[in-house]
Amino acid sequence: MAIARTLLASLAILAAGATAFGYATDSLRAFTSEAARRLEIQERPRLVPTTAALESADGRRLDFSALHGRWVLADFIYTRCPTWCSVLGSEFAQLERQLSDPIAAGQVQLLSISFDPDHDTPVRLADYQQRFGASGQGWMAVRPADSGARDSLMRVFGVTAVPDGFGGYVHNAAILVVDPGGRLVRVLDADDVRGAANFVRGRLGP
Repeated sequence: MAIARTLLASLAILAAGATAFGYATDSLRAFTSEAARRLEIQERPRLVPTTAALESADGRRLDFSALHGRWVLADFIYTRCPTWCSVLGSEFAQLERQLSDPIAAGQVQLLSISFDPDHDTPVRLADYQQRFGASGQGWMAVRPADSGARDSLMRVFGVTAVPDGFGGYVHNAAILVVDPGGRLVRVLDADDVRGAANFVRGRLGP
């Protein structure tokens, strides 16, 4: 069953790549759609919608305007995910420790956004963070308050999630950097903890 699920998930990834991600290279500088997405965001940052309402693991309501003034390292997850979301949970717990000083100074916020809000209740979001040893100092797990908020955030961040036929999803994964003005400015590899930490530190100054 595990082998069959892995095979079908791989086929779903290929299908998603062909349908959702496929387009021509950007002046021969990008040979994959993911590289093209990263290049486009780097050259033309995207404003994150401030009206997309979120609910945190502790039941608070907020939107992205509440995070303005800080660098935000975000990812998109669903708590039942056995693959990338587990990697990202571990990575964000590490980032919370590595960036503890700028987090304590109010300069950095870590944010995990569920694209499966019907299942990922605040309790499940809290369990997800506890599973990976979150300290609660600078890493929030949230879910969009409604489908409109979810869809607008996924569109701006370039996130695609395709049902895998087993009740879960195949989805792209990355560490997404939002600047203090609320603009998505960079997409980094999901497992690049050092790169994400250094990117932010390099922009905070001495």
